[in-house]
Amino acid sequence: MAQEARAREAQRIRETRETRGNGEVQAKREVPGVREAGEGRESRGAGGSEIRRHELAAFLRSRRERITPEQVGLPRGARRRTPGLRREEVAHLSAVGVTWYTWLEQSRDIQVSVQVLDALARTLLLDPSERAHLFQLAAATDPTPASSCTGVTDAVREVLDQLDPLPACVQNSRYDILAYNRTYARLLCDLDAIPPEDRNCMILVHTHPQWRESVVHLDETMRLMAAKLRASMAGHLTEPAWKMLVKRLQAESPEFRENWERYEVVATRSKTKQFRNPHVGLLDLTHTDLWLSPELGARLVTYAPADEVTRERLERLYAFAQVSSAEAEESGGTAETAEATEAVERGVRR
Repeated sequence: MAQEARAREAQRIRETRETRGNGEVQAKREVPGVREAGEGRESRGAGGSEIRRHELAAFLRSRRERITPEQVGLPRGARRRTPGLRREEVAHLSAVGVTWYTWLEQSRDIQVSVQVLDALARTLLLDPSERAHLFQLAAATDPTPASSCTGVTDAVREVLDQLDPLPACVQNSRYDILAYNRTYARLLCDLDAIPPEDRNCMILVHTHPQWRESVVHLDETMRLMAAKLRASMAGHLTEPAWKMLVKRLQAESPEFRENWERYEVVATRSKTKQFRNPHVGLLDLTHTDLWLSPELGARLVTYAPADEVTRERLERLYAFAQVSSAEAEESGGTAETAEATEAVERGVRR
């Protein structure tokens, strides 16, 4: 009897617990605003993603409509009704499918790689602020050096300035130019005129006419740089920024494609280099790397004169760079700065 009583009591307790549990669940379902754990976060995440897609689509449309065909080298045509570029034109210039780009402007839920975002930013001629906005809307990280200058502190920038008239810059192992002084800005081309996302030695030596003309031993330099890049890339094989750089170089430079297929690897080493500067003439320089952050590949690249002639020419190049910088800041030089520029040019011809 005692055992039967205990069994009945246990059964009654189980039934009571089940009833209470069901009641609590039912109450949660019936009371407005009450959700299961995680339900609200999931809903808000989905809503935020949808809002981002709509904002991204609107931003792309607005940028596309403000670009004229002439700005990107396309004929306008007689029967154009679309303001700015057509969708198929943006897709073609960005090397993506027309249907895919159309889906992007229709807020479809599709994945966008950083390589595609970079191509769209270039096609739509986005400035740095617009480019940053594009990547933010796509919830992606911009891999270009314009978005981040890791390792370049105020102290490092002060060192760069103090090194003038010796050309110096900060690069990473991907050859992105993260910072530079005035002399370096005029060493191989007008670096200030280059968009920040294109300030990469690999890109410039393979695609920029003035940079290429300034390098005396161009073929040897390109082959050596490709070998150094391959050696450095071994630790970054899956990183989008590295893959994007190699893909762009392969698309834009036959010389890089040939050198890349050699599978040569070379460690970084100091050496004497020759540059043909359009303002002061031939320069013989000793190239030295001073590592700032080995784990990130950041290094201070310096060029010391190999002879007294080069030293004197670097001083004149620095004077020219100062004049050019002053003229740019004042939006039109004075008679004094014009005379200084002429003096530098006379020194080149001397």
